[in-house]
This record gives sequence, structure tokens and C-alpha cells, in this order.
Amino acid sequence: MKILIADSGFTKTDWRVIDGQGEISQAHTAGINPYYQTEEEILKEIQELHNQVPEKIDRIYYYGTGCSSEQNRERITNLLLRYYPHAEIDINHDLLAAARALCGDKKGIACIIGTGINSCLYDGQQIVDNIPSLGWAIADEGGGTYLGRELVSDYYRKDMPEHLRTLFKEEFELTRDNFLAKIYQEPMPGRFLASFAKFIGKHISDPYMYRLVANGFELFITKNILKYKEHQDVPVHFTGSVAYHFGSILRDVAGKYNLHIQHISKQPIAGLTLFHQ
Repeated sequence: MKILIADSGFTKTDWRVIDGQGEISQAHTAGINPYYQTEEEILKEIQELHNQVPEKIDRIYYYGTGCSSEQNRERITNLLLRYYPHAEIDINHDLLAAARALCGDKKGIACIIGTGINSCLYDGQQIVDNIPSLGWAIADEGGGTYLGRELVSDYYRKDMPEHLRTLFKEEFELTRDNFLAKIYQEPMPGRFLASFAKFIGKHISDPYMYRLVANGFELFITKNILKYKEHQDVPVHFTGSVAYHFGSILRDVAGKYNLHIQHISKQPIAGLTLFHQ
């Protein structure tokens, strides 16, 4: 039996194949989000996957952003079946992927801070509580999209220190009109905003950048983690590129609230592979 596992976020999708002998191979495509992409756009990524994994697959475990609704789960299932018609397909939200990868069979709070954010209380088998993520346009505090939005807003409103504004202008040459066109007229504006997180990381030693990230993490903690009644009694885990690359800041902020942070991983795919293996 060959098993295909997917962890799909806003920006990228990590795929793993486990064959009958337990050997593991991998593939990578761009992110898939059924809330923002057409069927043709999603199929393009599944076709790219099939180019890398052309063999027959018996079972697919797909964990993806935007897959909390039954309608979106059906869409992804039907599109995967076009290229893997013999597979049994199990579609779940990416939050369950984070919980299984980070907590295993133990109780804990699992958090995602990547391009977007989410969190849940996990009892070792299933998610028992969730403060809902409302997407980049409303409430993605601390995620890459949020940080990019705050950064660009500070740049145009001259709240960013002048030396950083100069560096920003030199690197991106982004006029106000071009920026607004990318946000309001082009697809995937959240992914575009999150791309500025690399600039933040490049200059994270600057006090302004540190405060920008720390303020985002503080909002994430107060609006999400502290809403779980057991937040000081169970370990708190994080996955996602923003949590991983700014992990020391995350631990600093969490310490103010006496949270017990255990794991901070860049992506959950390794833990998911072990879970299903």
C-alpha cells in the first residue's frame, strides 16, 4: 500500500509518500486554498504533484488550510480523484495536522503561525476547542500576512524609522499605486503581504522590527491562547515559518504570560509522517 500525505498551507504544500516497505519520498507544490483559488488553479498544483508522484496511490491523507467546510473538502477530494482515481481520500483541516504532529497522543494547545494563524485545544485524540481564525482580512494577528500589512502600513504612513524606510524603498521600489493594485486587483493578496516577512527577518535586530513581531505575537496570545481555560496547565506548541524563524521572540512574549512552550517546528509534515507511519 502506498500512502500520500499532504500538509497544505497558504504559501506551499509539502507532500510525503510512504510505500509498503516504509520508505519515504517527498514532493513540493505551491499552497492550495479553496477559499481563494479556482478549480483550475488548484488542479494546476495537483498536476504538478502528479508530475513528481506519478505512481498509483492507495490512500491520501490531505490536511489543508480552508478545509474546515464540507464543501471545500468535497472540492479537494474530487480534484485529487482526477489524478489518483483509485485512492481512498481523507481530507482534514490543517489545524488537525498541527495537533497530531505537535501533540501526538498527548493533551496540549497546538498553534499555527505561518502565513496565517490558527490554534486549538487537543485532548490527545481530537480537537475539543478552537478560537476560530477569521482569515487575513479580519484577524490573523502575528502571522506573516499581519506582519506584512503592519510593515507596509508603517512605511507609507511614515511610522517606520527613516533608515528602514530607505532600505525598504531600495529593496522593493513599490509605489503606492502598485501596492494597492496587488492588494485589491490581483489574486492571493495575503500571500503577497506575507512575502514582506523576509524583510522583517533580515532586519530583526532593529528594535522597531523586534517590537513589530513581539506586538503581533502578544495579540496572538491574548486573542487566542488565553481564551483556553487550561492554557497554563498544558504545553503549548507552535508550527509555521513565522513561529519558527522568530521563535526566540515568541518565547520571550509567552514568558510574560507563564505559558509552557514545548515544541516550535517549521512545518508539521515530519510529525504527520510519523503519525501515519
